[in-house]
Amino acid sequence: MAARKSSAKDRPSYRCTECGYSTAKWLGRCPECHAWGTVEEAGGMPAVRTTTPGRVSAAALPIGQVDGRQATARGTGVPELDRVLGGGLVPGAVVLLAGEPGVGKSTLLLDVAAKAAGTDRGPDGEQRTLYVTGEESAAQVRQRADRIGAIHDRLYLAAETDLSAVLGHLDEVKPSLLVLDSVQTVASPEIDGAPGGVAQVREVAGALIRASKERGMATLLVGHVTKDGSIAGPRLLEHLVDVVLQFEGDRHNRLRLVRGVKNRYGPTDEVGCFELHDEGITGLADPSGLFLTRRDAPVPGTCLTVTLEGRRPLVAEVQALTVDSQIPSPRRTTSGLETSRVSMMLAVLEQRGRISALGKRDIYSATVGGVKLSEPAADLAVALALASAASDSPLPQNLVAVGEVGLAGEVRRVTGVQRRLAEAARLGFTQALVPVDPGKIPDGMRVREVADIGEALRVLPSRPERPPRPERGERPERGERPERGERPEPAPH
Repeated sequence: MAARKSSAKDRPSYRCTECGYSTAKWLGRCPECHAWGTVEEAGGMPAVRTTTPGRVSAAALPIGQVDGRQATARGTGVPELDRVLGGGLVPGAVVLLAGEPGVGKSTLLLDVAAKAAGTDRGPDGEQRTLYVTGEESAAQVRQRADRIGAIHDRLYLAAETDLSAVLGHLDEVKPSLLVLDSVQTVASPEIDGAPGGVAQVREVAGALIRASKERGMATLLVGHVTKDGSIAGPRLLEHLVDVVLQFEGDRHNRLRLVRGVKNRYGPTDEVGCFELHDEGITGLADPSGLFLTRRDAPVPGTCLTVTLEGRRPLVAEVQALTVDSQIPSPRRTTSGLETSRVSMMLAVLEQRGRISALGKRDIYSATVGGVKLSEPAADLAVALALASAASDSPLPQNLVAVGEVGLAGEVRRVTGVQRRLAEAARLGFTQALVPVDPGKIPDGMRVREVADIGEALRVLPSRPERPPRPERGERPERGERPERGERPEPAPH
């Protein structure tokens, strides 16, 4: 008897647990999301089916006749969040807010839910907000609401971890805004697997997205992050939602940043600044004061720069300290700066700037206020701070430095020089070091164009060099030291 040919159902199929990509053979790396080790066996190959034409939900219209007012954003009552969202929340939009545990996601969204319920009203004259928590009890959320002042009559609170119960609350409350904290804690009884799994997260997100689109209800989802900072769960979750926001901040600092990673209704290069304190979280329209240290007199090893967070210019301070090393391999410690960029600036200063005292010293460099400077425009400020600390010479007061420094010592142009200078002038700074051809210069500011690091170092006042310290193991003696091989004459009695 001839062997029966294997059907399509008998052949195994493989699916990526991150993005859902299907393939007929196993692969070590998913070709769709480029993740390693996520392709697993999913059973037999699905049978090929043909979809027949069905009834349409709405007739197709010429694009000029489509009503665009349905996608108009409504303000949340938090201006810094509206800046990142592109004006506010669009009815029917689904927003995913991800961040590390304890960074303040729940505090921010509870404040947003209360202000949205108290400021904006829907077409029926009353807008309701529903806050669903799956990680805490209702009493815990109530205590936080009392502390930050997020109590409102149209703000409803429920503690649920069942998807069907959440959908039931939507039918009863009929909210215009839903906040779910978090999407990894809610599970569907129709899907196998623990809450937070790939299948559960996909089902919960899909059900809430369908409900949001049908009801015209804006939805804010809280998402967890992994150890490397990426959003936990399948990558398909980021593709399904309309907006993805990243909530950043250090627990030991007050500053919090909200960055737009994906936005179908606005730009993705905006950043919202917040300050977290005991009474809650507040937006910072002018956060530059957190990154500066006001002094009566200039201090060696400090330099100011203007960085761009999205399209927002922020004045930040770079500090550097150099001390004689007590170990064979000097230390290189950074905080808020990229270690590789600082090492490059040290090499450029030693080779192009003729500063040879940096190789045998411990170097410490940091930023003020917990801000992270990663763009190349801060290179010139880092180099000047290191040179000022090495020579123990302070830079001129009210000076800012902006520019990228290359390995050849040249100072390159950066984007947004005019916006950076305008922000520095607004805060009262009167001098600036910038690359050649900066464009329009604000009134009252003296701008010095520098082409290389040598010209930039001329702003440092000349100071006498300190005498070198004796090497380890040597003892300084008075008078002349005998040459090697000679014996010193005995002193007369």
